Amino acid sequence: MLGLALLALTACGFGSDERNCTLIGSETGINADITGPDASRVASASLRVCWDGTCRTARLVLRPSATTVPRGCDGEAPDAVCAASASPDGGRYGFARVADLPESPVQVTLTLRDRRGRAFLDQGLRLTPKATYPNGPHCGRGGTQGALTVANGKATARAR
Repeated sequence: MLGLALLALTACGFGSDERNCTLIGSETGINADITGPDASRVASASLRVCWDGTCRTARLVLRPSATTVPRGCDGEAPDAVCAASASPDGGRYGFARVADLPESPVQVTLTLRDRRGRAFLDQGLRLTPKATYPNGPHCGRGGTQGALTVANGKATARAR
């Protein structure tokens, strides 16, 4: 009977060196963060991504971004409970799904338009998307992603 109980616990992962992986995944595409003054002007955004003679155009849905504001802890012990809240920071962020995005350099053109539909930023840049590992490298690969930031009227690629 004890042997059967140990077999059952081993089958459930108890005493195993294997790590449990969640079903969390990550999509393939490009993240964008737009700061302050540029964020207040943008009404719509789109991306054109090209590689190996293939181009994809993707809509970038933007949402207000926030910063974390610490609210203190209930002590200094390692297991103390700490609190924080989110506060709007005037920026906006979004994600554009780009099917088959490779892990090699791509040419990205970001277009930001104002409320009248006029482009106030239409900039091309190169970025190299990377594989993501939402549960850590021991759980397998997620989607391929690239990232860019818009600040002071200029877009720049950034590491993911």
